[in-house]
Amino acid sequence: MSKHAVIVVDIQKDYFPGGKWPLVGVEAAADKAAQVIAAARAKGDKVIHIRHEFPMEAAPFFAPGSEGAAIHPKAAPLAGEPVIVKNAVNAFLNTPLDATLKEAGVEAVTIVGSMSHMCVDAATRAAADLGYQVTVVEDACATLDIEAGGRKVPAADVHAAFMSALGFAYAQVTDTESWLAR
Repeated sequence: MSKHAVIVVDIQKDYFPGGKWPLVGVEAAADKAAQVIAAARAKGDKVIHIRHEFPMEAAPFFAPGSEGAAIHPKAAPLAGEPVIVKNAVNAFLNTPLDATLKEAGVEAVTIVGSMSHMCVDAATRAAADLGYQVTVVEDACATLDIEAGGRKVPAADVHAAFMSALGFAYAQVTDTESWLAR
């Protein structure tokens, strides 16, 4: 049994063009994530999908039961792969994610998905705090432009800042090509 799992965070339709909350570079990031997922499956690693749903009354996107909340076909789960629904930014908070990993004997996780500065960040920090060895595949993650202090911060800068912070103390941050070559 593999002691490694790939956690696929929120690669959902609302984040893609035509969705309610499109991200910058999401198509390219999802293509990279699909490569990571395929390689993990080929190695026999566990692949766990995370799907966010907001409470219906507060759903700016990812409304329960909506097409936008569905996992995008580029990251679609295979039969038997767990899909964990979360209602908070942190995929471990009030979900069976930690128990699922422990039950499978997982010691190391690789994280891909969206958004770099929110759910990827929260999952990475939580996984590290819970004792998992964590890798983030940075080019298999996407985010969007944000506003901070009255100025627009481009998605590339948001992404770089969060990957830098995660790489400093929480995870090994790498790219798809390097991850696949391991």
